[in-house]
Amino acid sequence: MPRDGSGREPYSVDDDGVSLTVRVVPKASRTAFAGIVALPDGRPALSVRVAAPPVDGAANLALRAFLSKQLAVNKSDLTVAHGEPSRLKVIRIHGDGQRIARRLQEIVAGLD
Repeated sequence: MPRDGSGREPYSVDDDGVSLTVRVVPKASRTAFAGIVALPDGRPALSVRVAAPPVDGAANLALRAFLSKQLAVNKSDLTVAHGEPSRLKVIRIHGDGQRIARRLQEIVAGLD
């Protein structure tokens, strides 16, 4: 999958958790990680395909459920901080930021 070339990851860690930039592709054949994409401004985003359609928040619910399972956090620890109606979102993941970042590093490494 394309990388932005800067070595930056699609997330940032702070004292309260992680902010993850995600590019959602709804109505996919199955829900899965699809790689790292470079946004027009050069920032990286984690591309996630979700089987749910973008209707009545179904894709956002599917995204939260998928990320919750993959990151081993409660669904209630995930919120859409920016981009609720958009395909480009910032997901806020509350919890142990270092642990979540390690899991995201494993996921990103597996996409290469």
